Amino acid sequence: MKHIRFFFLLSFSVLLACSLLNPSSDEALPSTYKGPIKLTPAQQARVSQENAFALHLLQQTIMRTDEPNVVLSPLSISVALGMARNGAVGETKTEMETALHLTGLEDSTINTYYKTLIEGLPVVDRHVEVALANALWYKEGFQIKAPFLHTNTDYFKTMVAALDFDSPDAVTTINDWCAEHTHNRITSIIDQIGSYVRMYLTNAVYFKGSWQRPFDPKQTVGGQFYTTATTQKNIKLMNLIDTFAYAADDKAQYIDLPYGEGDYAMTILLPVGGLAVDDLLDGLTAESLTSMLASLRLQQLSLTLPRFRTACSFDMKDPLSAMGMQTAFTEWADFSGISDIPLMISAVKHKTFLEVTEEGTEAAAVTAVEFSNTSLPSYPFVVVDRPFLFLIREKGSSVILFAGKVADPEAF
Repeated sequence: MKHIRFFFLLSFSVLLACSLLNPSSDEALPSTYKGPIKLTPAQQARVSQENAFALHLLQQTIMRTDEPNVVLSPLSISVALGMARNGAVGETKTEMETALHLTGLEDSTINTYYKTLIEGLPVVDRHVEVALANALWYKEGFQIKAPFLHTNTDYFKTMVAALDFDSPDAVTTINDWCAEHTHNRITSIIDQIGSYVRMYLTNAVYFKGSWQRPFDPKQTVGGQFYTTATTQKNIKLMNLIDTFAYAADDKAQYIDLPYGEGDYAMTILLPVGGLAVDDLLDGLTAESLTSMLASLRLQQLSLTLPRFRTACSFDMKDPLSAMGMQTAFTEWADFSGISDIPLMISAVKHKTFLEVTEEGTEAAAVTAVEFSNTSLPSYPFVVVDRPFLFLIREKGSSVILFAGKVADPEAF
């Protein structure tokens, strides 16, 4: 007999916000800071897999959208699916682990790794505010197995709440939670709750920090950003001459822009003239990214970077399916670790917000600009006036919090 499959949705409310201002007071931030995250060898191996997941996810998402700007939080998606994985069984679990690049790891190693990030990322740098929040919302009367709840509350610090899904107040409650944990940058993740929905897992990531070397607003000027080789738009370009970690090869220029005390950084990858930004991404792997970061050296340079903002919204079902996670979205899904009632994932929603200014970043989008050796001063010129890739990462662990492509920045 064919079973009715009830749905649960994985919803991601994400904000990467590097503030327009320095934190207003030390009291607003955690009182104890521990510096860069220290991972065990097993957890460090997981970071390499996590970054492979981040790049793969970005590649698959860009392939499936016509949007010029794509901003994702691989960390947020990984954490939310990590919670769901704890209820998956058999082929469903195996495919989720394949998509998340989790194969070969014990459950305890995986869950402890997520716990380390959730507890450690907020206390790395006293001048960078990072917060992660998780919640499980279920329909009143729906029975959830205790081990699933205990694992997610213990390792993921997941808040659990029963709601009347037939009431409009349930949508308001979930969306208010999103707004609260993203400082009102993302105010909604769902519009309505379908009759077959039984549960939501939500994750929010918030990042707020100022540049270690801020741009002088007086040096910001109007200029051109080339959205294609033949199309350009007017935008504000920020300018700075300073010392940064920098490298270049025959494919791109790479530059690290540190926040706060330097434990977090935005890494810009600017393809050389003639190389499409998507082609640069297609050739990027976790191994080549590690090699590139290891090649960065401090160097004085002239940097030109757009001041812009953007917001994105994606259903991640197709990218995740292409990465091997297919059964979870079908009636053959096995989430019997959550409930005895048959469940499937009906949607994975993801929203992001990004703003880059002279003082810092509110979300993530990066432009890396090519340089030329001329008769001008001997330091490199990095002029981000065409499509580029960016990463925002914690340098101690190399965990990528946000990643994206910026091809049509919105001026403000």
